[in-house]
Amino acid sequence: MSAEDILSHPQPPPDERVAYGPDPNQFLEVRLPRAKGLHSVLLNIHGGFWRSKYDLAHTGHLCEALRTAGVGTFNIEYRRVGNSGGGWPGTFEDIRSAYRLVQQEHSRFHLNLNRFVVMGHSAGGQLALCLAAHETSLHRVISLAGVVDLRKAFALHLSHDAVAEFLGGKPDAVPEHYREADPMEFSIRHARQWLVHGSDDDTVPPQFSRNYVIQKKKAGESAELLEIPHAGHFDLIDPTSEAFRQVRSTVLTAVARQS
Repeated sequence: MSAEDILSHPQPPPDERVAYGPDPNQFLEVRLPRAKGLHSVLLNIHGGFWRSKYDLAHTGHLCEALRTAGVGTFNIEYRRVGNSGGGWPGTFEDIRSAYRLVQQEHSRFHLNLNRFVVMGHSAGGQLALCLAAHETSLHRVISLAGVVDLRKAFALHLSHDAVAEFLGGKPDAVPEHYREADPMEFSIRHARQWLVHGSDDDTVPPQFSRNYVIQKKKAGESAELLEIPHAGHFDLIDPTSEAFRQVRSTVLTAVARQS
C-alpha cells in the first residue's frame, strides 16, 4: 500500500476550502457531517516528510470516512520544504494558524470545541504533537506512524535525511531547532496522547512510537500505544484497510471525551 494506491480510489470533494493565510498552500479542506447540531471535530495533518512533493490529497479519503462516521474534519495544507517559507519554523507556524482559525470560526461550522482532536500521519504526527505542546487549549492528540523522535530519524537517515532538510541542518549545526521541534523534548502534561503504529511499518519504524510512550509515561504524561499487527505505514490512513477500523475507533474515543 502506498499514497498512490490510496489516491487511485475516487473520493468526494470537500464541502469547502478555507484559507487561513495568503499563501496558496495555506488552506483547509472542510468536510462536515450532514446531521444537525454541534459537531465533534478532527484537525488532520498529512505527512510526506515535510516535502512539497506530497500534499493533502492522500488523506482526503481518511477525512471523508471520518466525516461519514460523524466527525467534522479539517484537512490542513501547509507550506513544506520546497515551498517559499516552508521548513522550520514556517511549516509549524502554518499548523498553529490553521488550528487557531478553526477555533475562532467554530460557530460558523457548528463545532463543539470540547470534542476537538488533532491527528497527524508520519511527519504530520510530529507536527500534531508539537502543536499540542505549544497550544495548551488542545487536550487530545493522535499520532499515526509519527516521526516522533527527530534525532533518531536523523541518525537513521529516514527518507534521505528529510529531518535535516526540514530543520535546516544536522543536530550539532542547529541544536535549537531540534529542541524546539522534537516531540521527545516536550512536556505535554495537559493533553492525552494516542500513538498508533503498524508493526510492519518499513517507513517509520514502530520503535519510534514504542520508545516515545515509554519515555512519556515515565515523565507522568498520558500516552497510550496502539500497535496494530501486520499493518504498514499507509494502512493507517486507508479507509479500506483493517487497520483503519482501529484508527477510526481511536478517533471516535478521543472526540467523545469532554475537555
